[in-house]
Amino acid sequence: MKKRRQLLASGFVISALGALGVICNSFAASQSGGKFVDLESFPSQFVSPRKVRVWLPPDYDPKQSYAALYMHDGQNLFEPAASYAHGAWDVDKHLIALRQANEIRPTIVVAIWNGQSFRSREYGPQEPIETLPAELQARIPRPSADGGTSPQSNAYLKFIAEELVPYVDQHFSTVAKPSHRYLMGSSMGGLISLYALAKYPQLFGGAGCLSIHWIIATNPQLTTPPDLATLAITAKAYRTWLTQHLPAAGQHKIYFDHGDQGLDALYGEHQGPVDQLMREKRYQQGRDWVTHYFPGTDHNEKAWRTRLAEPLRFLLKPD
Repeated sequence: MKKRRQLLASGFVISALGALGVICNSFAASQSGGKFVDLESFPSQFVSPRKVRVWLPPDYDPKQSYAALYMHDGQNLFEPAASYAHGAWDVDKHLIALRQANEIRPTIVVAIWNGQSFRSREYGPQEPIETLPAELQARIPRPSADGGTSPQSNAYLKFIAEELVPYVDQHFSTVAKPSHRYLMGSSMGGLISLYALAKYPQLFGGAGCLSIHWIIATNPQLTTPPDLATLAITAKAYRTWLTQHLPAAGQHKIYFDHGDQGLDALYGEHQGPVDQLMREKRYQQGRDWVTHYFPGTDHNEKAWRTRLAEPLRFLLKPD
């Protein structure tokens, strides 16, 4: 362990990781500061291989210990060229600025590339979806390139929990405790972050859910105009599941937010009942749960980039 960390600190992590069967094509400086360790094709027995990028802060020291923030849709987090139409989240810039202001604890980021055509199947919360009527299950999530429609989120979470987390804890200087291990994502990435926290409360200490896609359906226009009654059914399915599986209050942090433009305009009416559920479960607002409303904001990377400091401060507050 000590030798591996020394290799990491001295910049020879590429050969060290390669010897362990993980393809690492680069160990490069981030334009904003810090370094990227790119694991180009992380193998898994549960899901298709995919890129995982680990961001290390500028002052990364293997003799120190760091929190780990696991983020979905990794291709949208750092490089605008690899993101969707509205640019990247600039996660590294935010973390550097917040750490310099002593508003967060020392943190590394584990950015997990989505499965592209499998994204909806891997991010849709499997157990709530399986409670829906059969005709809805066939439409949620969207079919993938192989024609499949069945949810794959339980397999995706096994990949993270049983393969990726142990790997990161072994090869990077992390605090291997749930109180220092968090998840974050937007839209369906918010869905899977909360689902992961509820499925693995002994592994993760909190979830940041930006513009969480309560309606579950990838495409809300199951009919034109949108069938709001059907969307209410899918949202209620997730809420009912959370009633039974949400971790007990006091040991976890959960962050929600939403705007009111684009897809975000559909979320407000469903966030209210979730907030009530949080109160019933004795989550203390402001301490271990917050919900923020950002009027005038849309459903895209630009909006999430603008307010990213909020969930980072909440989840990663120094001890």
